[in-house]
Amino acid sequence: MPALIIDGSAIAEEIREELKKKIAELKSEGVTPGLAVVLVGEDPASQVYVRMKGKACEELGLYSETIRLPAEYKEEALLKLIDDLNANPKIHGILVQLPLPDHINETKVLNRISPEKDVDGFHPVNVGRMFIGDPGFLPCTPHGVQELLVRSGNSPEGKHVVVVGRSNIVGKPVAAILMQKKKGANATVTVCHSKTKDLPSVTRQGDIIIAAMGVPQFIKADMVKEGAVVIDVGVNRVDDPSAKRGYRLVGDVDFEAVKEKASAITPVPGGVGPMTIVMLIKNTVLSAEKTPGRK
Repeated sequence: MPALIIDGSAIAEEIREELKKKIAELKSEGVTPGLAVVLVGEDPASQVYVRMKGKACEELGLYSETIRLPAEYKEEALLKLIDDLNANPKIHGILVQLPLPDHINETKVLNRISPEKDVDGFHPVNVGRMFIGDPGFLPCTPHGVQELLVRSGNSPEGKHVVVVGRSNIVGKPVAAILMQKKKGANATVTVCHSKTKDLPSVTRQGDIIIAAMGVPQFIKADMVKEGAVVIDVGVNRVDDPSAKRGYRLVGDVDFEAVKEKASAITPVPGGVGPMTIVMLIKNTVLSAEKTPGRK
């Protein structure tokens, strides 16, 4: 029996409806959640993400600033801009869109953002809070994966979760989130990567597989046990002359083959992607709720 398709767009909409109530409540107290997105350069994928973030803010009634800067913008000037945003009371969340041009030190820039406004959850302070289980901003994509699992009726509690990929953006944080001694977590987590010996034998042990290695259609049906839940974080462009744009988007999972074996699976697009943006908005609202002197 083919897998249940986990609809990320529908779950993201459910969260948006919950956020609308919180935003209305904040506005009634004189606080409008504000998000600043900084884009340096002309990276096409980044341009798309930034537009989507701006649109999401507009639809939900957030205050939004998109600051577009040329690729040659100086690192020192960018750090000064972040200082100004840190001090701006209208801004509750700051996001610097990655990747940055080569002449700018990414770590230095991310560390300059105040942990209290780091709605991407990348600052070392928030990474530390996540690992020890203290309240803070969780990174948007990994937190979105957790919400997808819980809200689709596939709670990771007590399950063996196999994460394929060890990036600082998805692999490591999703493992940290799901192993916490908390509701919606409590999983036994195995992290695999390119140096894992006999990777298929490990992935076949997973009740839940989270694919986040950035390799098109890497997870094949013979790597998945019958009835597993498969979350595909990958977004890859592959050439397709029959497609209007000359390419199509695929995940890190061989979707057509794996859906015949899994009990539930996320599609690409329309799975994890919509969750990332809504979790960013959720973090911005969470930051606004901590505004000193709310009415």
